[in-house]
Amino acid sequence: MLYHLFEWLETAHEIKGASLFQFITFRAGVAAILSLIISIIFGGKIIRFLRKQQVGETVRDLGLKGQKEKEGTPTMGGVIIVLAIMIPCLLLNDLTNTYALLMLFATIWMAGIGFLDDYIKVFKKDKKGLHGKFKVLGQVVLGAIVGIVMLYSQDIVVRMDVEVAFDNNYTITEILERPIDETDPSKVKEWAYIKEALTTVPFLKNNELNYCRFLPFLGKDAKKYVGFLFIPLIIVVVSAVSNGANLTDGLDGLATGVSAIVSGTLCILAYVSSNTVFADYLNILYLPYSEELVIYSACLVGGCVGFLWHNAYPARVFMGDTGSLMLGGVIATLAILIRKELMIPLLCGIFLAENLSVMLQVSYFKYTKNKYGEGRRILLMSPLHHHYQKKGMHEAKIVSRFWIVCVLLAILTMITLKIR
Repeated sequence: MLYHLFEWLETAHEIKGASLFQFITFRAGVAAILSLIISIIFGGKIIRFLRKQQVGETVRDLGLKGQKEKEGTPTMGGVIIVLAIMIPCLLLNDLTNTYALLMLFATIWMAGIGFLDDYIKVFKKDKKGLHGKFKVLGQVVLGAIVGIVMLYSQDIVVRMDVEVAFDNNYTITEILERPIDETDPSKVKEWAYIKEALTTVPFLKNNELNYCRFLPFLGKDAKKYVGFLFIPLIIVVVSAVSNGANLTDGLDGLATGVSAIVSGTLCILAYVSSNTVFADYLNILYLPYSEELVIYSACLVGGCVGFLWHNAYPARVFMGDTGSLMLGGVIATLAILIRKELMIPLLCGIFLAENLSVMLQVSYFKYTKNKYGEGRRILLMSPLHHHYQKKGMHEAKIVSRFWIVCVLLAILTMITLKIR
């Protein structure tokens, strides 16, 4: 809203200073500060409201040290993060931008599913919450919408050299000319906006991958049917990251801190992908119109860091599924939109480890039970963070070490921009 107001003031009335809102870095900085303030200040008021409404966490006794002490701590605190994201985005984003609208939809959609789950647990006193099939359905719907919009929206394109586009037989939607030498108008470079299912493959030179390459048997029709490959892949990514974030949310500040680190990395990746100078220098895909994702990422970082103010050990509030499902869903969507979904296993390595720990534990238990008549375990308890709790490690130490590993993974993800 403010973005459109200042745009109108600049164009219609030529007011000095109004153009400041056209700079991505300025809006991103304001967005981060505003989301941080909202989550810290208004977060405290929301926590008091939740406590007054007796929206407390019911803790299942798993024999973990300090676990029962958390009983009654307000949950559904993910609402704080949602507000810290939505309010600055509505004020500072270009609300005509497809990328921005898609991220706002992803936030509301996944937060809504998580809210229903928390509501059933807290107010209906049903510990199982929302049935698992409805959570999966929600993730499938989000993944399908993201995939369809990316494939068919004319606002989501990739820019590359015209000759490269022609050589690869890409679908060109627009050809642009950019002066190389301002003193000589005849020296120009031609760029093409293309509409293809492209992504970035880390660690490989010329790391652009067209998903159509996986359908060589279809020949020229591969472009027509690539959605049957691309959309299911997007659904899997959204579901995996969303569930991973949900599983990670088991210790004070763990999911919040990891999400903040991952979001900060995605903010940097979104910036370099939307900036023609950095994209050319790093030789990565330049994504026109995607600069609004930087604003959203800044809000996400600010919201997570501000929520950590209340959620750090000992937590005054838990995010619940309202927060964890939403964080996983928007992180996945953000990575997909900036064409970095193949970096998720590295960047979101903590989420992946938590997911795998549960899958391996359950699979091995069932296998050994069928084979030996007695179920055996790989870990003392899953998800992974509970394994370390069982070993006697304090949860604050577990959380801080998981954060350190996440920072390391984030740095490695950034390095992939140059190591190929």
